[in-house]
Amino acid sequence: PYQTNLLRDGVRRYLQLPADQTVLILHAKVAQKSYGNEKRFFCPPPCVYLSGPGWKLKQEQIKGLFERALLCPCGVVRRVRKAGKAGLELLAATLCPWQGFGCAKALYISDTDKRKHFRLVLKLFFSNGEEIGTFHSKLIKVISKPSQKKQSLKNTDLCISSGSKVSLFNRLRSQTVSTRYLSVEGGAFIASARQWAAFTLHLADEHCTRSKFPLREGYIRYGSVVQLICTATGITLPPLIIRKVTKQYAMLDVDEPISQLHKCAFQFQGSDRMYLCLSTEKVIQFQASPCPKEANRELLNDGSCWTIIGTETVEYTFSESLACIREPVSPVPLITALQLTGGGDVAMLEVQGEYFHAHLKVWFGDVEAETMYRSPKSLMCVVPDVSAFGSDWRWLRYPITVPLLLIRDDGVIYSSSFTFTYTPE
Repeated sequence: PYQTNLLRDGVRRYLQLPADQTVLILHAKVAQKSYGNEKRFFCPPPCVYLSGPGWKLKQEQIKGLFERALLCPCGVVRRVRKAGKAGLELLAATLCPWQGFGCAKALYISDTDKRKHFRLVLKLFFSNGEEIGTFHSKLIKVISKPSQKKQSLKNTDLCISSGSKVSLFNRLRSQTVSTRYLSVEGGAFIASARQWAAFTLHLADEHCTRSKFPLREGYIRYGSVVQLICTATGITLPPLIIRKVTKQYAMLDVDEPISQLHKCAFQFQGSDRMYLCLSTEKVIQFQASPCPKEANRELLNDGSCWTIIGTETVEYTFSESLACIREPVSPVPLITALQLTGGGDVAMLEVQGEYFHAHLKVWFGDVEAETMYRSPKSLMCVVPDVSAFGSDWRWLRYPITVPLLLIRDDGVIYSSSFTFTYTPE
């Protein structure tokens, strides 16, 4: 539909000022099954964030912009539609355009559903009915209840590894309405009833100071020194010792691996029994009481008992600034790896990832590459000669790095974090 030179001019403009639209889905790695008439809503609730300057451009194109989103477990959509309007509302999450945020607080999976894993499906629309696209979460594991038995590192399904992302929430007397999530707002840690943050949980060397924090690999056990780093802001808490909680007691002598949905507490390293605690919205320190009869226990209050759960994030980025027809942007391709083969006159690049299709072309900066579709997970392309970037570049003596893009044949641009570097021979 586009003349090549016209499209290339558009890609150059995009590269100078990328008008990207990003859809970010945050969700837990596991979901607890609901039995009978109970409704164990997913906790933390799956969230969607919209970011990037492209949304504002789109807002100017479509007057009265208001995003609506339907978020539901993959495969349940059909059943929900049969259930009528009430069932549909139960699974709907509305995104506020001025906040770019929405969360689905009423999702659950019943015991009649026999799947062991599922994905969430996010369908985004504008208020005029125009479909933006369909976006998938990562796989979510279904569990019947938090594991009470000691975790074995032979079966690491429910263990939490160093460097993975987690969410922490506090719930008084098992009441859903009292749930608060550890979050970050205005550069400070807070306990939010509305939004939750994903934190990278790192194992650390016990003898380190706060300024020198060597990170280690492996599964996290109780008694380990850890650091929590907010994935969105990079703000960190001081080094903490993670403790198992049993009936509101911190257990000082337990060193088993941590499991999904376990109750735990975080003691500030080097402190006199001080623990991470919430007081309404504030995050404070609480001093636990020693147990005279049992030296391996310390008595906590409600606000210092946290539930830990692993989380996933999946990010979809696209730009409709050059699109000539209004089709949904999905499936949004995701690049995960590059494999270079050959060299000299004909170098080939394999682009590996997900959600590929035959209507995509690989672009090296503003130069289109000859592209061959192999499978939904693989594209092959011919690496353009460096002279395509300008006649002088062939004679330059330093490396040239260009961004890698995927562009659909109707002009939708999918950027990536990957680049390609030409090095002088």
